[in-house]
Amino acid sequence: MKSQIMYVELKSGYNDKGPAFIGPASFSKTGRSVYFNGLTFLKESREGGNYVELKTGEYYWISGIKKRGTNRHWAGGGKIKIDRTVVDQYLELTNLSELSKSMFEIVDLNNVPPIEDAKEYLNQKL
Repeated sequence: MKSQIMYVELKSGYNDKGPAFIGPASFSKTGRSVYFNGLTFLKESREGGNYVELKTGEYYWISGIKKRGTNRHWAGGGKIKIDRTVVDQYLELTNLSELSKSMFEIVDLNNVPPIEDAKEYLNQKL
């Protein structure tokens, strides 16, 4: 299963100011499912998002990391929570020497893809 650092922002109910995260994401073989922070997202565009969280139905924006470090929408705001396991890689990708304490908060995300939970949940819905 391939993995890469992704930017994830909750859109449902927040527009461009929802909670935002940077961390490792895993993808299904087809790329239509994304596993991030213990959650499963399915590709579906609506309500300003491009993915829907499987169990809650909330919409999220999920994208790769911008090399210039401007991951938040220009109209958005708030700190981005970044997983401590990707800080060095993020700094290297963005050519930054350190994270701005006003823009980032270092956290521990759940980096175990919930693949079996997702399969079980999807099978119940059928």
